[in-house]
Amino acid sequence: MADRTGFTEYVVARRSLMYRSAWVLCGDHQQAEDLVQHVLTRLYVAWPRVSRMDSVDGYVRTMLVNANVDRLRRRLEHAGFEGFDQPARDVDHDALIDLRDALAGLASGQRRVVVLRHLWGLSVEETAAELGIAPGTVKSQTADAVRRLRELLAPQPGEGPTG
Repeated sequence: MADRTGFTEYVVARRSLMYRSAWVLCGDHQQAEDLVQHVLTRLYVAWPRVSRMDSVDGYVRTMLVNANVDRLRRRLEHAGFEGFDQPARDVDHDALIDLRDALAGLASGQRRVVVLRHLWGLSVEETAAELGIAPGTVKSQTADAVRRLRELLAPQPGEGPTG
């Protein structure tokens, strides 16, 4: 059997971060959990090779993004009348987290920078290398994203218990 040394330690250290990243990608708790489980299964099989890489985290992030793209493709391929025999999910749209909506309101480049910098905790230089952009671009996109998030998350007139 191939050597799986370090796999459990990696999963214990990174699983919650993987889940949060998956949730940002798909916006649904159950789908995020399924996405992480799918990636962990594939990661376990590839662990002997992946564990020798310079950036295991970068590889895992790519696996998450690619698995989500595959999930979306499958959903589009199977669009149609499937699911009509399923009971409708009770979704309380008012209870959705405002942050998810605000993140969705960012430009894709800003969203990637925010996720890498603030969710994965990468430095400006690491983020720039991951995205193939200049560090100055990372800084400006981060500043623009934070400014936009503040606007999107600011209380609107008429909101709240007295509104």
